[in-house]
Amino acid sequence: MTKLKNLKARLLKDPEVRRHYDAMEEEFALMAAVAKARARSGLSQAQLAKKMKTTQSTIARLESGRGMPSTRTLGRFAKATGHKLKISFEPVRAKG
Repeated sequence: MTKLKNLKARLLKDPEVRRHYDAMEEEFALMAAVAKARARSGLSQAQLAKKMKTTQSTIARLESGRGMPSTRTLGRFAKATGHKLKISFEPVRAKG
C-alpha cells in the first residue's frame, strides 16, 4: 500500500498538480490552525459545537476545509476554544 506522504510527493512532481496545490496554501494553513486550536483547547468536536451553538458536523466541515468560514464563524471558534483571532496580510515574495 502507498503511504499518503509518498503519494503526495509523487503527485506534486506534476507541475499542474503542484500549481493547484500551491494555490490552496492559505486554505491548508487555515485548516491546520483550526484543528490545532481545537486540540489545544482539549475540546472534542461535539463539545466545541455545543459551546458554539452549532453541530458537530459543522465543526468537522470547518476542520476539513469543506467551505470557507466567515470571519464571524472564526471569531466564535476562537472564543469557544479560548483563543484570539488574528488575521494578517503578508507581502507576497516575488518569484525568481
